[in-house]
Amino acid sequence: MHSILLSLASNYEQEKNLSEAREALAQVLVSPVYTSAIWTEPYGKKKGSLYLNQLVYAQSDLDCDELNSRLKEMEKAQGRNDEARRQGLVPVDLDLLQYDQQRFHLRDWQRPYIQQLLPELSN
Repeated sequence: MHSILLSLASNYEQEKNLSEAREALAQVLVSPVYTSAIWTEPYGKKKGSLYLNQLVYAQSDLDCDELNSRLKEMEKAQGRNDEARRQGLVPVDLDLLQYDQQRFHLRDWQRPYIQQLLPELSN
């Protein structure tokens, strides 16, 4: 069993899409612990609606590549595609931040919402 940390985000139908993402993740995660969800402004050059963000710590028996592949399939199933991207819509963004001891999306670790939510997982 592998320890994982995921970031979930949405800027379109945020509450509905994060709820659906959590349902899909239930198929590949064991013992998930979700943080509260917090709203943030778009970052960088991105414009558009507020993002709803959440972290989840869990276990999975999938290897790293298979897990990432499943996450991208879940994003597509919820409408993440080129047309949505052109419109600035992010129905759901599922990022693997950590798999066992290996960290990914290193710049994201410094984002204020991640820094704010991480302590919830250590309680």
